[in-house]
Amino acid sequence: MTDTQPPRRASRLLIALPVVVFGAMAVLFYSRLGAGDPSEIPSVLIGQDVPAFDLKPLAGLTANGDPAPGLKSDDLKTGVTLVNVFASWCVPCRSEHPLLLKLAEDKRIRLVGINYKDTDDQALRFLSALGNPYAAVGIDASGRVGIDWGVYGVPETFVVANGRIVYKHVGPISEDSLATVLKPEIEKALAKPAG
Repeated sequence: MTDTQPPRRASRLLIALPVVVFGAMAVLFYSRLGAGDPSEIPSVLIGQDVPAFDLKPLAGLTANGDPAPGLKSDDLKTGVTLVNVFASWCVPCRSEHPLLLKLAEDKRIRLVGINYKDTDDQALRFLSALGNPYAAVGIDASGRVGIDWGVYGVPETFVVANGRIVYKHVGPISEDSLATVLKPEIEKALAKPAG
């Protein structure tokens, strides 16, 4: 062995190091992917003020016989509001829609919609066919407001109390999630004094 050759043991370690690092990263990624349901990932916006936004109304949509207004962050400053992010192309949105119509009957809360990455005519057809549970609908054609709200995909529903996001439900509302999760969160928000 000459002085210019590196020791064999050190060269073996240098060769093995990338394999060991790759293996450790693969285990980490695999364990995080299997860590659970993405709907259980908490939103960083819980307890925060709603992001500032101002969305135009869905032309042609009515609520209680009048043209339905658009939606802006100032509309969420008082009371308890459910903000439902939906789209006409979303199959689970269709399945949760009858439950939204029932929720809209609760006069203690206000149900509003953000129409996410949709066309106006498709959204209008969707709500005309299934019924409009929303007091207001804002059009988020670009998806920018959805990004600000931390939307993973549609449908998602937020409970907002006096301008603050207090709960986020990822995925479609079901009879079970409505009874065991969403309604208790609404009741908690209603019981909390404004301030």
